[in-house]
Amino acid sequence: MSASTEQPEHLRRSLSNRHLQLIALGGAIGTGLFMGSGKTISLAGPSILLVYLIIGVMLFFVMRAMGELLLSNLQYKSFIDFSTDLLGPWAGFFCGWTYWFCWIVTAIAEVIAIAAYVQFWLPHLAPWIPALLCVLLLLSLNLATVKMFGELEFWFALIKIVAIVALVVVGFALVAWGFHSPAGNKATLANLWNDGGLFPHGLSGFFAGFQIAVFAFVGIELVGTTAAETADPRRNLPKAINSIPVRIIIFYVLALAAIMAVTPWRLVEADKSPFVELFVLAGVPAAASLINFVVLTSATSSANSGMFSTSRMLYGLADEDHAPKPFARLSKAAVPSLGLLFSCFCLLLGAALIYLVPNLLTAFTLVTTLSAVLFMFVWSLILCAYMAYRRKRPQQHADSTYKMPGGVFMCWVCLAFFAFVLVLLCLQADTRAALLASPVWFVLLGIGYALKSRRAGKPDQAGS
Repeated sequence: MSASTEQPEHLRRSLSNRHLQLIALGGAIGTGLFMGSGKTISLAGPSILLVYLIIGVMLFFVMRAMGELLLSNLQYKSFIDFSTDLLGPWAGFFCGWTYWFCWIVTAIAEVIAIAAYVQFWLPHLAPWIPALLCVLLLLSLNLATVKMFGELEFWFALIKIVAIVALVVVGFALVAWGFHSPAGNKATLANLWNDGGLFPHGLSGFFAGFQIAVFAFVGIELVGTTAAETADPRRNLPKAINSIPVRIIIFYVLALAAIMAVTPWRLVEADKSPFVELFVLAGVPAAASLINFVVLTSATSSANSGMFSTSRMLYGLADEDHAPKPFARLSKAAVPSLGLLFSCFCLLLGAALIYLVPNLLTAFTLVTTLSAVLFMFVWSLILCAYMAYRRKRPQQHADSTYKMPGGVFMCWVCLAFFAFVLVLLCLQADTRAALLASPVWFVLLGIGYALKSRRAGKPDQAGS
């Protein structure tokens, strides 16, 4: 397994179990949990705990389907490969390019967020400076080695975990002590059901929670893009996927329960981070700076993941002939450097566009919602590929040591759930606009695929 001095032909399995566990963890904890949880609590009340639990359970089955597929053939480098193999070249093309676009959009969102968080400490600094510095830093680190990406994600994710565990411990300690806030509110678990019950805004409030909460889970499938660079995937991939339910309970359910036990849900302000508020109540004077630092690392971690996964998607697309061949070339460090540079260029272009046209910030909400809609498309394709695998490769499924629980039936349940979320997105004006914009992306992809097929002289294309 000596690393050759010439250009390597394949991605190297440099990510250890330690890296994979925390990449999976970091992917499941988005910036949305730190900053967006105030809004979800004010919309849904205590029923938000149920919302996160339901979404988490559904996505666990998607991850299990992905895990069985990746381990059924270790030649699969990511979900592009099994989509192409099981559903046809169109699926690999649509899945890969959609996932690439999802992460470019998410990374643009995070880079803009990074600039905003830095302004907390340096209010007079032009916002484009930290945005540019962040992209250049992440680019240089990602170009170095795959292990460097794993190491970065390991420490970024660790900071998030420590912050959330501290919040849960502090929250429940205040409950145990019967803490009274300056406003006279007692910290007690009864706050979860005392004020209007579990569903204080009825079903409409409960359903409204799904629209925002589903965005908090984007990136949970990141483990699937690391498959080709994971040491001992048969052992490490199941470990990373199986820990998802525990993570969701600890990091989402317990954290939000701790917040609402200390601060009655009606007093949680939608536009403030409840994390900051809880640490302030606990008497931590530097709470705002502390959480700002955590959120900054969380956004940087997400942008880092975006760079990693987009470059690997371009590598996979080029490998399958869905993207220009140079994207399949690896640097001496076994990194798809051209894909990395192209993704960074698109990222900077998108971020620059936001700064050049300030009113694009409204369009920005639309674009991040669009990203979540497209992530659901990728998750659905994973489920469809699994159903095709069960139909076409019954023997491979029978031999699998990591079978998806519930099999095809659970695939249909998850697909029905995604359809239900899409219906919910129609209810709000801003999310409806994003939903209506999503077909534009698929039309563009369809045109791209038709042109590619015609160039390749495929017989199934109508010739002129």
